[in-house]
Amino acid sequence: MSGKNIRSETIEAAEGNLELSLFQALRRLQQDAEMHAKRLARFGGLSPVQLMILQVLASERQLTASALSKRVSLTPATLSGQLDRLAERGLLLRQRDDQDRRRQWLLLTDEGRALQQQAPSLLPPEFVARFSALPEWEQHGITAALLRAASICGSED
Repeated sequence: MSGKNIRSETIEAAEGNLELSLFQALRRLQQDAEMHAKRLARFGGLSPVQLMILQVLASERQLTASALSKRVSLTPATLSGQLDRLAERGLLLRQRDDQDRRRQWLLLTDEGRALQQQAPSLLPPEFVARFSALPEWEQHGITAALLRAASICGSED
């Protein structure tokens, strides 16, 4: 066997191990997120996505659905269904813009704001505690790596 073939096989094996390690790490994150989502559902019947929507709306005075869609990484169709559920529960309002009647603002109701303020963290408490204990540089590094992974993981939109 030539040196080129051995090197090629070594590189392929290393890439395969890296792929497996990445998949295992992503799978652990997914499992932990699913378990935490079940805990969140017990609080006020909110899904993590619905809680995230409430938190983004709480941090902004008002947003349009298209701006919110980008902030929470949901397609307009998916977001629309979530907004309908939140509006049915009286947690948010849709309000027409006075100047441009085509524009609709999304606002939290007092009930939505109260529920959002009482809600547990979007992240599991164990993760928050361990992450907070890390040096700030490492927190930023992990955050940057996850944001980068998300940017290369999904669709181009």
